[in-house]
Amino acid sequence: MKILVMDTTLRDGEQTSGVSFTFDEKLSIAKLLLEELKIDRLEIASARVSEGELEAVKKIAGWAADHHDLDKIEVLGFVDKNVSVDWILGAGCKTINLLTKGSLKHVTHQLRKSPEEHIQDIKEVIAYAVCKNVKVNIYLEDWSNGMRNSPEYVYNMIDKLSDEPVERFMLPDTLGILNPDETYAFCKQMKDNYPNLKFDFHAHNDYDLATANVYSAIKAGIDCIHTTVNGLGERAGNVPLSSVIAITKDHFKYQMSVDESKLNLVSKMVESFSGIRIPPNKPLIGDNVFTQTSGVHADGDKKHDLYFNDLLPERFGRKRSYALGKTSGKANIAKNLEALGIELDPESMKKITKKIIELGDKKETVTQEDLPYIISDILRSKSIDEKIKIMNFSLSTAKGLKPVACLKVKISGKEYEETSVGDGQYDAFMKALKLIYKRLDKKMPKLIDYNVSIPPGGKTDALVQTVITWNLGKREFRTRGLDSDQTVAAIIATVKMLNIIEH
Repeated sequence: MKILVMDTTLRDGEQTSGVSFTFDEKLSIAKLLLEELKIDRLEIASARVSEGELEAVKKIAGWAADHHDLDKIEVLGFVDKNVSVDWILGAGCKTINLLTKGSLKHVTHQLRKSPEEHIQDIKEVIAYAVCKNVKVNIYLEDWSNGMRNSPEYVYNMIDKLSDEPVERFMLPDTLGILNPDETYAFCKQMKDNYPNLKFDFHAHNDYDLATANVYSAIKAGIDCIHTTVNGLGERAGNVPLSSVIAITKDHFKYQMSVDESKLNLVSKMVESFSGIRIPPNKPLIGDNVFTQTSGVHADGDKKHDLYFNDLLPERFGRKRSYALGKTSGKANIAKNLEALGIELDPESMKKITKKIIELGDKKETVTQEDLPYIISDILRSKSIDEKIKIMNFSLSTAKGLKPVACLKVKISGKEYEETSVGDGQYDAFMKALKLIYKRLDKKMPKLIDYNVSIPPGGKTDALVQTVITWNLGKREFRTRGLDSDQTVAAIIATVKMLNIIEH
C-alpha cells in the first residue's frame, strides 16, 4: 500500500498565531516541498483572503505550471456559488478543496441552513467548477464532531454527494477532539460504507493525539494524510510531516513518495521563515533527538550500537552526536574527541571529564568545539593555538542612530582595525570583522542560528550564554560564549569560531 501526503503548511500551517509567510517565502517552501521532499499534493492558500495572497498563489501556480506540477497544487475554497472557483482560476490553479460542513451543529448554527439547502449549494459549486475544468475535493469541516453527535447527517451528506464528480472526501478532526479508538472506528465506517470513494484524514493536535490518530486512520485504510512541516497550525497545530513519515515507513512498512533525507533541510527552512522554533526534543527534527546524553548509552553505542533504533539520523539528513554535560561519561567525551582527532591519556581524560561535569552542574552548555579550549585550560596544553585574538573593541548605541562597532584584531601576529555600523551591536561588530576578512581574502562561515539563554529569576547580573551555529561549506558546528553581557558572550563565541576555521 502507498500512503499519499497532502501538505498544508502554506494554508493551515500559516494559521499558526504570529506566522505570515512572504511571497518569496511561500514560493521557496513550495519548491522545497515539491522538488526536494517530493510531496504528493500541496494546499497553498485559502481563496479570497487578500490581494497579497492572490499574488503569492499566482507565483506558485506559475512556477508549478512551468515545472509540470500544477496538478499537485490545491486551494481551499468556499460554498459561495462561483466566487471561490473564479478566484482560484484567476490565480492560475485547477483544484478546489471545497469547505463544507461535516456536522449538523455547524450547518444549523453557523450557516443557519437545513442540510438539504447546504447540499444543494454544494452541488451548484461543484457543477460550476466542473464546467470550468476545475477538480473538486470536499472538506467535511467538523467531521469528527459530526460522527460523534450527528452521524446520520454525515452519512446523508456523503450519500447525496457520492455520485458527484468529487475526487476525494477529506475527513478533518477540526478541533482535535478524537482519540485513536474513535479515529479507527469512524474512518473504518467511512471505508466500509463507501468502498468506491477516496478519503483523506486531517488531524489536529489539541489533545496531543494527532500522530496516534493518524496511525489509527492508516490502520483503518485511509491512504492520504494531511500534514504540516514542524506541526504548524491553529492552536496546538496539525500532525507533523516528520511523524507521519516515521509511522508510515517503520510501523506499517508502507511506501511513500517523500524523500526523507531532505526532511531536516525543509524543517529548518520553515523554522527560519515561520519564526516558530522546533522544540529540541521534537521527534526526527529536534536538535536533541539524535543526541545521546548518558555516558552509559554512549558506551553501549561504542560496543555494539546497543542504543540505536530504526530511526537512524542519516535517513533524515542528520548526524548522531554525544552531549557533553553532567551525565557525560568517558565514552561521550571520547566520541567527541574522536570527531576532532584528539587523543588523551587516561589521567587527562579523567580531568577533562571532571571539568565537563562541573560545567554541567552549573547548567552551562558544552559544545564539541569547546573541548580544545577546555583541554588547553585544564592541561595547560597547546591543543588550541589562538591565531586570532580580539585586541580591543568598542560598541556604542544611541537613540535615533545605528549602533557602531570599532574593532582591532590580531591575526597571525599582525593587527587590523575597522569600524562599521549595523542594525545591532553584534551586527555592527560582525560587519567590521567581515571588512577585515574581506581585505585579507579570508572566508567567513554563515551564521545560521543564534541562541541566547539566561538563567530564570530576572537578575540583571546573571551570566548570559550564547550558542551560535555556523555553516562552512558542508560542515555545521556550534560555538559558545559566556558573559554577563549578551553581545560580549556572542563575541566570545565568534572568536572561538574564527580560531576553529583557522585550523
